[in-house]
Amino acid sequence: MKQVFGSILLAVGILIAGGSGLCSLVVLGGGISNNFGETLGIVLMVGGIPFAIGLGLFFIGRALVRQAKLETNEKAPANVQQRTTPTAAKEPEPPASPDVS
Repeated sequence: MKQVFGSILLAVGILIAGGSGLCSLVVLGGGISNNFGETLGIVLMVGGIPFAIGLGLFFIGRALVRQAKLETNEKAPANVQQRTTPTAAKEPEPPASPDVS
């Protein structure tokens, strides 16, 4: 359930941050010909807050998804964990030296 909720937060965060970020860029692009400092302040106040909220949702969702994956790996039975971990390659034994006596 954590993984589903985290994925939803990730998607919503990406949509909010992406939408407000692109909108802010468009407004800044149109405001370059006018007073850039004033336009930048308005864009940061109006577009910066949703962008920060979107980034926050993104990072919270990512943390939930990672935590759910770790919990899933810990709850797996021992034989399943052994199959998923790579085994070390065995070194070949050196050939026996012939007894020349």
